[in-house]
Formats: sequence, C-alpha cells, structure tokens
Amino acid sequence: MTNCIAANADGAAELVLRRASEFTLEELTHAYNQTRIDYIVPMPMNVRRLQEYVHNYDVDMERSAVATLDGHILGISLLGVRPGRCWSTRLGVLPAKRRRGTGEALMRDNIAMARELGAAYVILEVIKDNEPARKLFEKLGFRELRVLLILRRPPGLPQEDVAPYKMEHLGADAAVELLHQRRGTPSWLDDTPSLINAGNLAALRVELANGSRGWLVYQSTIFQLSRLVLQTEAGDPREVARVMLHALHNEYPIKDTNMENLPLDDPHLPGLLDMGYFESFRRIEMRLDL
Repeated sequence: MTNCIAANADGAAELVLRRASEFTLEELTHAYNQTRIDYIVPMPMNVRRLQEYVHNYDVDMERSAVATLDGHILGISLLGVRPGRCWSTRLGVLPAKRRRGTGEALMRDNIAMARELGAAYVILEVIKDNEPARKLFEKLGFRELRVLLILRRPPGLPQEDVAPYKMEHLGADAAVELLHQRRGTPSWLDDTPSLINAGNLAALRVELANGSRGWLVYQSTIFQLSRLVLQTEAGDPREVARVMLHALHNEYPIKDTNMENLPLDDPHLPGLLDMGYFESFRRIEMRLDL
C-alpha cells in the first residue's frame, strides 16, 4: 500500500509513504544509517541487528512507514505492535531533507496505523536535548511520562565492599517467571515480551544476613551483559542492588554491561552508581492517548 501525501504545484514529484515491508532489510538498514549520520546518539544498525530489532520489539513492517521521493528513501519510522498498544521508534529523516514535513508525515502515519489497530495509546522515546523531535511529538499530542537512563559499566571485578550474602543461580525459565512478578512499569525495550523475544536470559537471587533479598534478571551474550532487571523483595534497594551487582560482576568480570531505560526515580539507581555504573545519556518517554 502506498499513500501520496504531498505534491508540488509545478508538477514536481510527490512525497510518497510506503510500507517498510516493500523494502529489503539491506535497503532499510542503509537508509536508516543515513538518517542518523549526524544524530546526537547515532546508534548505527547492520542487517542482523535490524532483523533482531524487528523480532525483539514486535515491529510490524506492514504498518511501519517509509517516506520516498522519486523512488529514493527520505525517512523511516517503525511501529511496534502489541495488544492494545503501539510503539513508534527509529524515526529518522535524511539531514538534507529535514524541516519539510517528512518526519511529521511519518509520525502521523504511525498514529493512523495505531488507531486502525484499535490501540489505546502510542508511546515513544526521544533522546533528551533533541528539541526538534520533542517539539514535533508535542505538536502531535504526545506528553512526557518520565526520564529514562542509559547506563554502562566497563568490564572488571567489583572493587566495592558489600555485606555478606548467599547467591543462587537461576536459569531462563526461572528468569521469565521472575519477570512476570516484577513491580513497576517497564519501557517497551525492557518489557517482558521484549526480553523473552531477545532470549539468552538468566537470573540470580541473593539473600543477606539481615533478611534483605532480591533478584536480578539479565541477558548474557559473548561480549556483553544487558537487559538488567533488578527487584528488591525485602530491605533497602540500594544495599540489595549493590549485592546483586557484586554477584553478577564476580560471575562475569570480563563483560561490558549496558543497561537501557532505567527510570530516573528507580530506587536501585544509587546502588548501580555505587558499583561503577555511569550515565551514557537520557531518553524522555512520551505517550499519546488515542
């Protein structure tokens, strides 16, 4: 399905919205990287990573939009779809073609597709200080929900002292069960379906002598730990976080760690900072009720 959205009075070529499913992953990857070449945080893709992204976050390529002019891709906006809700992601327009309505057309298409599906709302994330994008989203009716942190910890054994503890390793099935028990509202990136889709999950549970206890779910790949979810079941979240991370990094001392979309008000944040995590950048989560 194509949708012509603009035409010049002098008969010049029209801007056309097409479905992402009409393009190969190679074409989409190349175009996406071109749209992000000067971005605050570029986050480049390759074909494998884009394929994983589509799978992990339930991106509907039939409802994701690609803006073209004279057959050339100008911009992209993907749409994740889950029951009752949608996620607009990876909006990008070629630098030379910005401020001409292409980004707005892509976003309006995402919103229209979400309405067509009967979704209750659309959410998205915008990097803090990306004011042009944020103003566009506000114009379309999105409102700010919260600040999300992207944290990183370099490889290395933990150097910090923690209280004595007992630790239990748990496998993938137990990790999924724990995710179903967690409190709070995850973002789309660390939502339970996203983590299950991504796979390679494991977990650990710790208990301190004072009765404090908690669990940590994570993904472990060859070079990296990621997708961390921390839950304190009893005790001070800062102390429990310190102990869980001490156990994690003693187990995987040579792996880099990346943690995305931790809410700024998460009670485990002080413990993460204590254990060598640092902030890479921030995102603003926004929502449009339909």
